[in-house]
Amino acid sequence: MVITTIWAAIIALGIFMYVALDGFDLGIGIIFPFFPDEGERDMMMHTIAPVWDGNETWLVLGGAALLAVFPAVYSIVLSALYLPIIFMLICLIFRGVSFEIRGKATRTKNLWNLSFVGGSAGAAFFQGMILGAYLHGIPTTNGVFSGDPFFWVTPFGFLAGMGLMITYALLGCGFLVLKTSGDLQSRMHDLIGPLTLVLLGFIAAVSIWTPLTDPHIAARWFESPFRYRLYPVPALVLIVAALMYRAVKRRSDGMPFILALTLVLLGYIGLLVSIWPYAIPNTITLADAAAPRSSQVFTLVGAVIIIPIITAYTTAGYWVFRGKVEPGARYE
Repeated sequence: MVITTIWAAIIALGIFMYVALDGFDLGIGIIFPFFPDEGERDMMMHTIAPVWDGNETWLVLGGAALLAVFPAVYSIVLSALYLPIIFMLICLIFRGVSFEIRGKATRTKNLWNLSFVGGSAGAAFFQGMILGAYLHGIPTTNGVFSGDPFFWVTPFGFLAGMGLMITYALLGCGFLVLKTSGDLQSRMHDLIGPLTLVLLGFIAAVSIWTPLTDPHIAARWFESPFRYRLYPVPALVLIVAALMYRAVKRRSDGMPFILALTLVLLGYIGLLVSIWPYAIPNTITLADAAAPRSSQVFTLVGAVIIIPIITAYTTAGYWVFRGKVEPGARYE
């Protein structure tokens, strides 16, 4: 069980790193329509052009690790959520193509702007739909998905999709505050406050909806010994939101992005504590879904080698392209 727990932690880390890193560049696409000036749009895209594709490495790591270590979960999740996963990947493809073509296009530039916006917003929304379906449980019979192909289309899934879009938009604004200056940075500061308030509203809605509709999560939050570890989370969320207001008022460069990441981390911790020790909520535990110990040990050796490499080149990319992006600057 120790190795299984280590692998669960590795997969959880990979998902968080993806949300934190790819989240802000998806967020930039989501807020793109609010900034119609093409020069400003160019600056926004140049802030993420050197790093956006490397950010998605963490998603690949999480998916590959899930297949290797929890094959039963991989089989059920892929069967149940095949359609939203395909829709998400299509959106990511259109978004990726827009990065390569938009900067060189002239007559079709608006089309590629639309591709960037739609791909970013669509990918974020379907990721939220996937999260909503996962949290409410995937119907299975004898370890096989047994639900309707569209079981994931629910009001809660829609709420989760919109909530994740707002989360990514806030991360995108925070990153642009860090990477830009002048009038563009000032307007990003102005956008962070409303986005934070909207995000708090979504957090409150999900926090109320989830225990009311899922008795297992309600028991975990209000009856189990874990509840004492969850109680500080809402207070910390409010503290971080207050610090965000202060950082925006002071026109801080880096603090809004750090605080946005902190909000994401707090929500993620609450999610993990709520579903532990299940691999699929209320259906399959981590222990039941795990591959044989020999397989886990073998793949863990590879993870010990590859994760530091991914971390090193991700860190190097951000270090090389650190600093502000000035008007007229380009990344080729």
